Amino acid sequence: MAETPLAFFSVYLYNALWKSREVRIKSTCAGIYSEVPYVQEELPLDRTQVVLPAGAIRRQEEFTRRMAAFFDRAPRRPLAMVDTYGCQQNVADSQRIMGMLRDMGCGFTQDPYQADVIVVNTCAIRENAEKKVFGVVGQLVHAKERNPDLVICLCGCMAQQEAVAARIRHSYRHVDLVFGPQALWRFPELLCGVYTEKKRVFSIADEHGSIAEGLPVVRESDVRAWVSVMYGCNNFCSYCIVPYVRGRERSREPERILEEIRGLVEEGYKEITLLGQNVNSYGRDLDKPMDFAGLLREIDRIPGDYLIRFMTSHPKDADERLFAAMAECPHVAKQLHLPVQSGSSRVLKAMNRGYTREQYLEKVRLARAVMPELVLTSDIIIGFPGETEEEAMETVSLVEAVRYDALFTFIYSPRPGTPAARLPDPVSREEKQSWFDKLLEVQNRISGERHRAYVGETLRVLVDGGSGDGQWPLSARTHGGRLVHLRGDGSLTGRYVNARITGSNTWALFGEAL
Repeated sequence: MAETPLAFFSVYLYNALWKSREVRIKSTCAGIYSEVPYVQEELPLDRTQVVLPAGAIRRQEEFTRRMAAFFDRAPRRPLAMVDTYGCQQNVADSQRIMGMLRDMGCGFTQDPYQADVIVVNTCAIRENAEKKVFGVVGQLVHAKERNPDLVICLCGCMAQQEAVAARIRHSYRHVDLVFGPQALWRFPELLCGVYTEKKRVFSIADEHGSIAEGLPVVRESDVRAWVSVMYGCNNFCSYCIVPYVRGRERSREPERILEEIRGLVEEGYKEITLLGQNVNSYGRDLDKPMDFAGLLREIDRIPGDYLIRFMTSHPKDADERLFAAMAECPHVAKQLHLPVQSGSSRVLKAMNRGYTREQYLEKVRLARAVMPELVLTSDIIIGFPGETEEEAMETVSLVEAVRYDALFTFIYSPRPGTPAARLPDPVSREEKQSWFDKLLEVQNRISGERHRAYVGETLRVLVDGGSGDGQWPLSARTHGGRLVHLRGDGSLTGRYVNARITGSNTWALFGEAL
């Protein structure tokens, strides 16, 4: 739903008519505006306060039962709509929210005009993502006008920011509930407060974060599953808002992770992706020694026909132990997403990334030495404040040297509250766009060349669904995560099959199921 002048007028009119009704749950995160640039904060965790006690989870289950009883008195089964933006961690969070809504008795819809509860789970990583969310939330005023009992919730990384919460509070008065990632486990209590108190609820407390085990989940696929192994971030890259909105790093106990993955394998899931803002930091806060390479080896011992992927892997912590575990564990995909962000050592230092161009290239060399078949992808930011054209071209030359299979590329977007947002940025958007276009030109050529090398090969792929294309009705993924448009019968969905690759383009492969 695009944001239009009509939508702006509707929001204004609705706000003028809407009664002011609000309760604040807790203080907001003032620390987001730290004046210390390029310094990694040292905020040690108290392990006794990280994993929530079982009693806290049982309390939320009681609120879930209250909501179920409330909804049970309605003339029809309530419907919920969960709209997700951003990273895979947000997808995993939304699946937990859907699990709680299901246990409250809700069904699900993608039509806002049919919904009784709408949850918009947001991303704060780039300005365009925020603009899109504000447009979507603004449009929801029409659904609220049609159904005044509709409850609209905003959660996720955007919601954790004080400036965003203030804007929602004053300019989007049709939104009833706002909560950040750390409060997700309290969703039943917060939603119950909206219904019983008849007031708006804001819960964006500044906290290091906790771990809530045992939350219900609705997985939207029976082929692929997301499993969070850790939460939060301690890296404080100068351009990134994530550490401020998702709290400090905290690792789940390996036993709980292994238990969850065993269950997924027994249920028949074929691909499981481990999630963390920096999975390479896994285990540093645990009482018993365990690193991410060790966790991969433990997971690999679980019998079954499945594949393990993971993201995201920070280069400063990627080492030979990780590469060896990937190479030696048959269940671990030979695929690595290793965000470089820039090919200039000076820019990397300004970004507070913790490695140089040369160190990054050495890590790539080590990984490919033990995994010649490795599929390598990355993230790149063009136009960081103070970056010169020469430094941008250093990034392009790094891309030429590494020859990634694919890239996720972005023009720098200032995030209020981060050190980089306060840096002078004299280069025009037009000039940055020209650098960006050069980067895309080089990477698109490389991706096309790497994909053409697959033509004629027979690969084992996981068929994950329909493509909507009559000529290539199935979509699948290779062991390295490359997209394959496939000819074959729909009964193959959810299965590993051999596929003969017959064609390619810059973004995908084409093939026949054998």
